Amino acid sequence: MTHSQRPEPDAGNLFASLPDGRTQEELFEPLLSVPAARIERSVSTGQITPPAEWYDQQDDEWVAVLAGAARLQIEGESTERQLAVGDWLFLPAHCRHRVTWTQESPPTVWLAIHVPASR
Repeated sequence: MTHSQRPEPDAGNLFASLPDGRTQEELFEPLLSVPAARIERSVSTGQITPPAEWYDQQDDEWVAVLAGAARLQIEGESTERQLAVGDWLFLPAHCRHRVTWTQESPPTVWLAIHVPASR
């Protein structure tokens, strides 16, 4: 491989281009996608999972709140989980869950890492 064929590094800022107020939809930004993992930034401004709907994902997901706050309901748990800055959660594949609240302003910024199911 010659110098001109060498892959170029990529960089960014997880807090760049945040909305000033509520947006119609939650924003999802892929940061890295390789065969073994997908990393994305999500920005929520008050969005929730519609009532009676659940996320039921094929992959494991590790998610952290970098800014803002949120509440998640895990199917089968009687109490919602409160997530604040620095909190993270591992959701194994098919762990049904829903977002019941996100802080609107400043926006809730999530970092999610998706990997093939380990179980």
